[in-house]
Amino acid sequence: MLFKYKGFDKSGKKVKGTVDASSVEEAGQKLKNRGIYHEGLKPTKEFSLEAFSKRQMPGDLLATFSKELSSYLNSGMTILTAIKLLENQHEGEKRYVSFLNSIKTMIDEGKSLYHALNTQKVYALPDFYLQSLNVAGQSGKMVEVLTNMANFFSAQNKVKKQVKGAMIYPSVIFVVAILIIAFLLVSVVPEITKIFEDTDQALPPITQFVVNTSDFLIAHYVAILVSLIVAVIVFKLAYAKIDAFHRVVDAWMMKLPLIGTLIQNHELGRFSYILSLMLSSGVAYAQAVQLAKATFGNYGLRDLFDKASVKVVEGNKLSNSLQLVRGVKLKRNFMQTLALGEESSEVAEVLSNTSALYAEENDDKLKILLSLLNPFMMLLIGGFVGVIIAAMMLPIFTMTQGLQ
Repeated sequence: MLFKYKGFDKSGKKVKGTVDASSVEEAGQKLKNRGIYHEGLKPTKEFSLEAFSKRQMPGDLLATFSKELSSYLNSGMTILTAIKLLENQHEGEKRYVSFLNSIKTMIDEGKSLYHALNTQKVYALPDFYLQSLNVAGQSGKMVEVLTNMANFFSAQNKVKKQVKGAMIYPSVIFVVAILIIAFLLVSVVPEITKIFEDTDQALPPITQFVVNTSDFLIAHYVAILVSLIVAVIVFKLAYAKIDAFHRVVDAWMMKLPLIGTLIQNHELGRFSYILSLMLSSGVAYAQAVQLAKATFGNYGLRDLFDKASVKVVEGNKLSNSLQLVRGVKLKRNFMQTLALGEESSEVAEVLSNTSALYAEENDDKLKILLSLLNPFMMLLIGGFVGVIIAAMMLPIFTMTQGLQ
């Protein structure tokens, strides 16, 4: 993997470039050996056939792999025997079997589990996961770390399923609302407007607006559908590939009432859990912070912790480093809890409790959000339908009064 860097050489001259390494730590060590003091390391986005075919391993599959492997290792099996057993159990899953087969081959050649997982070409695995297993293999805590990782990915997958399940009802209501409004505008409104055309009556502004909207939809519905589909695809591609656009969207999302709090709770909770897990596994504090910050999906939070982690490597506490750098304003209780954990040397335990607290808080806030979303959508649908009906009935009332 290539990492971009900016920094200074021994003479104090500014330098920048790329360095090839398997992890941030290895890249930093290589630069140190060259006499370069870097200000930050970021992986470059490389395009290759290998990178294109190597997709991220799904969280539920990673949880299953970790859980089953830890169970077999705990029963006294060797890693090679456990991988062979997993391969036999998942014969119908071609990609997963290919992943297991490549691991088995390398372990059979005498490579470690960490090396096998890091060099296989089938799935991309989170760096914090790989580094935790690397440390676990050296400290003899492989079963414990695999079990904890399985619990983490299972919990993350459960949250995703809960959110998706909770969004089904509002999504169905939204789709039905669009269909009802489209039906009224495309089928009902044109039939009623024929009456107005025969009378040559001047239409009220609201009625004229609805009629114009109906005519526009009928004339350009194909272009509208294609434009919507293209817009969604372009948005997703831009969000995934263009960092500047990704940052703008993330910053906007963080400013939304309730949504911003939900995002920060989720991101900080996940970071806290991973940092706690790696510290419990024996990973050094500075290295654990460097790895845990990779779990952030929000660019604003990731940039903030990127800057702070550089100061942690220099020997500062994370709580102090976060106060010194500029960026997203973090929740006060997170900063206070982190500082308390660092002062008492119980960071792992304190952050584990913080993660559980944020998960519970998000669950409550999500329930409130969904309870407000459903009636709001019903009111919105009723408002649109009411406007269309009122626009159609208003000229009819005017005609009736003129005949009296």
